[in-house]
Amino acid sequence: MAASDRMVLGPLVGSIDQGTSSTRFLVFNAKTAELLSHHQVEIEQKFPKEGWVEQDPKEILKSVHECVERTCEKLQQLNIDITNIKAIGVSNQRETTVVWDKTTGEPLSNAIVWLDLRTQSTVERLLKRIPGKNKAYFKCLTGGKNGGVHCTDVTNASRTMLFNIHSLDWDPELCQFFDIPMEILPKVRSSSEIYGLMKSGALTGVPISGCLGDQSAALVGQMCFQDGQAKNTYGTGCFLLCNTGQKSVLSEHGLLTTIAYKLGRDKPVCYALEGSVAIAGAVVRWLRDNLGIVQTSQEVEKLAAEAGTSYGCYFVPAFSGLYAPYWEPSARGIICGLTQFTNKNHIAFAALEAVCFQTREILDAMNKDCGIPLHQLQVDGGMTNNKLLMQLQSDILCIPVVKPSMPETTALGAAMAAGAAEGVGVWSLNPGDLTAVTCERFEPQINPEESESRYARWKKAVMRSMDWETSEAPSNAVDPSIFCSLPLGFFIMSSVIMLIGAKYVSGQGKLLLENPTQWLLAQDVLCACPAQGSYLGYWRPGELLTMAESGGISHCPATFSQSS
Repeated sequence: MAASDRMVLGPLVGSIDQGTSSTRFLVFNAKTAELLSHHQVEIEQKFPKEGWVEQDPKEILKSVHECVERTCEKLQQLNIDITNIKAIGVSNQRETTVVWDKTTGEPLSNAIVWLDLRTQSTVERLLKRIPGKNKAYFKCLTGGKNGGVHCTDVTNASRTMLFNIHSLDWDPELCQFFDIPMEILPKVRSSSEIYGLMKSGALTGVPISGCLGDQSAALVGQMCFQDGQAKNTYGTGCFLLCNTGQKSVLSEHGLLTTIAYKLGRDKPVCYALEGSVAIAGAVVRWLRDNLGIVQTSQEVEKLAAEAGTSYGCYFVPAFSGLYAPYWEPSARGIICGLTQFTNKNHIAFAALEAVCFQTREILDAMNKDCGIPLHQLQVDGGMTNNKLLMQLQSDILCIPVVKPSMPETTALGAAMAAGAAEGVGVWSLNPGDLTAVTCERFEPQINPEESESRYARWKKAVMRSMDWETSEAPSNAVDPSIFCSLPLGFFIMSSVIMLIGAKYVSGQGKLLLENPTQWLLAQDVLCACPAQGSYLGYWRPGELLTMAESGGISHCPATFSQSS
């Protein structure tokens, strides 16, 4: 590429897209919104206990540095001058939390991911302090040993339950309620202003001037700047946001009122209604990593297409409970409607349908709250590359689904905010200056009656998934950590063996069990022998424990060493 051609590219803007499943760095042309290059690194999710989801903060930070450096290398290979990158925007997974030492910059623990359920008991305890126990009550850049800027933007702050979305400040009453010292919280800024400069790497000195939570970034990237415009992002979860303008609308149907964006220090804040689904793309990853029915995520579309139907199989992936519109933490995932005919293809189809049914539920709630039904749904995110999924979504919603040709709208939104910031000014957000986007359109291909029938059966499956878990064990319940403990099992078994051994060593040689029902524990744990008749127990050091009944010898299936 000649030097004169490089000049035609004009200013470039980079975007860090740090999501739940991966980190990416993408570079866009500020004049055409064209994606020039990117690099992606997958992030490991840790599940130390059931319901717990964590990530290594150092791995996240390392992945950001790696993505930035690799993308710059790719641009240079394309003969694109990286000094044309005038600003960097940041889009991040919201609500994932990490605490670090402000002196050393070292994290104090793993990051607790937004999918994590460990705080459910805390929520239940806090609800007891609220009159009426009404759940509706609940409706980044860092420093370290080398200094830095500790701030966030209004869209991320609004997800903490510590932020007043009307005054745009941390709320003293909420911080006191949750016992959070306000001095550890970051300074809250707008979504589009210069926060600081890159301090290392190939882009040292480039301003970081855009910051949006991932779903707000996607709303901006979809150019949903008018009241009533909405988008649905299909990532790890699924998030439907509808712009309500400068008016905050309180939902009566299980949605959240949140901040959409504030694109400048002196610009007004805009609000949105949001419906959140915990498991969307994560269900495909679960089929791959947990069940092993596919080797790659792309294979799911092929399997589902081969089936062409779920054959009456319904999959409710409530791995972390149910989010909007139910907000039911007791729910757990189920697959129902199985027959001998059901195979992995049908389960793959049901998994894709589950994403679409969950979207239908939050879209119905949003239509009720807004009063004006959406006539088409704008979509984005990694899962939109699955054409079968997009067609299923249109069929289940009974409205067209519109997918932009460039699906990276989350990263694009962060880039737009960064490029439009005061002091950067390389990206215009005026409606007349926004680049027209080519789209792929999916129209419904089934009749509404069939759609409603399938949706009704899905709702039935959802009801079956509820009330599987309780936050508190019954008072008369046995602690499973005791009787399901493997070490304790060995302790009980070894104790019984030593008792029998003591009898043997003391010269009795054998032990007559006149009433085996008294030794039910030993029989259950050691030999699962029937509790009837008379049994003789023999034990010699280093040998198996055996049970003998008149008429024959029955050997215990468990093996124990002398050290046991």
